[in-house]
Amino acid sequence: MPDAPRYCFAPPAQVALPVAGSDLLFPVRRVYCVGRNYAEHAREMGHDPEAEPPFFFQKNPDNLVTDGRFPYPSATAEVHFEVELAVALQAGGSDIPAERALDHVFGYAVALDMTRRDLQAEARKAGRPWEAAKAAERSAPIGVLSPVAEVGHLDGAAITLKVNGSLRQQAPLAAMIWPVAEIIAHLSRLFTLAPGDVILTGTPAGVGAVQRGDVLEARVDGLAPLRVEVV
Repeated sequence: MPDAPRYCFAPPAQVALPVAGSDLLFPVRRVYCVGRNYAEHAREMGHDPEAEPPFFFQKNPDNLVTDGRFPYPSATAEVHFEVELAVALQAGGSDIPAERALDHVFGYAVALDMTRRDLQAEARKAGRPWEAAKAAERSAPIGVLSPVAEVGHLDGAAITLKVNGSLRQQAPLAAMIWPVAEIIAHLSRLFTLAPGDVILTGTPAGVGAVQRGDVLEARVDGLAPLRVEVV
């Protein structure tokens, strides 16, 4: 038997997500995000939704948190909520055809892409990367994963977000410019996807700032809801 690997220090724990109806955990490999995937949100951010193909950025796996708490991050005065459908992959590959892409999906969850909007605006103006805006600690609260075998592919579902009980975001998932299958196909041309990858699929219009003490309630029809407190 080969010797066990020896590390300079203890490696970090595997990030994993709970699965509805199971004691199994979904191990996370990477987190990809789709930018401006709802036309009205693209317009509210000052962009033409018809003028660009899908583009992607990344968060860190440990940005995904499941305890319902989002600590207001440092170095910002404007943090925005963005409710999103999360797609968890059970298989990967490169150049995946769109017509076979949904076979790669393990399940779905509702999630939040919490964004330092002021830092994002500065980065955009300077032509710099978005990581400081998008990958703050614990910036991707996420709900319980529901397997496709239980919920299907959410045809006809809607996505909503309430802040302190007030509806702020609402749209049918069908309003996505790039549906899930096309997102996977496009992304697989840029990266080799693998089991454990999670994709956040973009947010509808209505994004706005949060304050400490706010309570966010995110829902996608057919999935477990997500309740997050800003602390």
